[in-house]
Amino acid sequence: MVGKILLPEIRSLIDERNFSALREIFREWPPADVAEVILDLPEDEQVIIFRLLPNALAADVFEYLDVEAQQQLIRAMAHEQVVGILNEMSPDDRTALLEEMPSAAARQLIKLLTPEERGVAQALLGYPEGSIGRLMTPDFIAVHDDWTVKEVLDHVREFGHDSETLNVIYVVDERGKLIDDLRMREFLLRPLEARVSDFRDRAFVALKVNDSQEEALNAFRKYDRQALPVIDSNEVLVGIVTSDDMLDVAEEEATEDIQKLGGMEALDEPYTTISLPRMVKKRATWLIVLFLGEMLTATAMQGYNGEIEKAAILAMFLPLIISSGGNSGSQATTLVIRAMAIGELKLRDWFMVVRRELQSGILLGLILGSIGFVRIAVWQELHIFNYGPYHWLVAMTVAIALVGVVLWGSLAGAMLPFVLRRCGLDPATASAPAVATLVDVTGLLIYFNVALFVLRGTML
Repeated sequence: MVGKILLPEIRSLIDERNFSALREIFREWPPADVAEVILDLPEDEQVIIFRLLPNALAADVFEYLDVEAQQQLIRAMAHEQVVGILNEMSPDDRTALLEEMPSAAARQLIKLLTPEERGVAQALLGYPEGSIGRLMTPDFIAVHDDWTVKEVLDHVREFGHDSETLNVIYVVDERGKLIDDLRMREFLLRPLEARVSDFRDRAFVALKVNDSQEEALNAFRKYDRQALPVIDSNEVLVGIVTSDDMLDVAEEEATEDIQKLGGMEALDEPYTTISLPRMVKKRATWLIVLFLGEMLTATAMQGYNGEIEKAAILAMFLPLIISSGGNSGSQATTLVIRAMAIGELKLRDWFMVVRRELQSGILLGLILGSIGFVRIAVWQELHIFNYGPYHWLVAMTVAIALVGVVLWGSLAGAMLPFVLRRCGLDPATASAPAVATLVDVTGLLIYFNVALFVLRGTML
């Protein structure tokens, strides 16, 4: 908000070339606010702002920009500016930038790093894509078991300025193997002569470098931690992952799941920048699949063409039946997919979900069926519409069909994510449109078979 208020003043200072005043303004601002202002400026003025900032502050501000803005600035900035920012960036944020760059461009940027930072960047990029190794930072404080509290605090004062966080101190043995992680308060509240071995308990949670980012996110949710250590196959501490990194992962996963639930492939890039051909490709595939699925609805109706001719009144309620089943299925699949995503449901919970959806499906179906029955009865009694001499049977047909369709929709929508996960696929692929299409076809079969049973010997 502060940046929005001062934006005209900042542009005025740029026009006046009053760089000393600009430098003073930005020196007092948090990096996130500076980044917000920069995004509202033209590219040439963005470069001017970055030229004024000290390397450390420029790197902090740069990390708050999205990858697209970072790439544009790198192309626009002078060579010295790029070198300064890349070497000052935190390793995990720099890795996120490099893995989004074309491979040739990424190699050129890596060459600009100091030998030490180049080694860190290459090590992080060497881990599998999507693994926690790509996301971790090697900047942490590690101490030894036999150190005193005083030695630990002296070590923190000397090397802590390079650490990603000082909230947690990690205890390692002489080979670098992780022994424990301790909150800083443990050291601040202990006597200076106390040794680490006196109060550490080996009760810690660690991630492995090849763990997926989704597994790491679930660990953060489960243990409610601000940072988690990352170990290799030999249990050597190689890095840490912090909660701010997990917020980015959670946002990306939520975006991907929402897009899939909408009945399309995940875009994998911002909506505002994705090219039209890629957008069409991502959306067309699922639209074609769903369209072909809906064609089965027409096929199913053809099988009951004679019944529709005899009792044309049945066709009036087709949209009601189909939409109710699709809506209940979409609700169920959305609830189950979200519960799976946050770890509430596992594969072994499928039978519990069946029981719950049986109960809720019957109750929901009874509610909608009762409304449908009353609607037909009231319209008939008030002479709003004449449903014929067998209107009570028509009302009963609609009510029973609604119970069956809603129950089936709830079960199908809830079970489809379990089937997909059992097959090793992403449960989010069970999009609401896909479930609705499945239930549309089967809903017609339920409706017309109920009609044949209830209306046999009267209208049919």
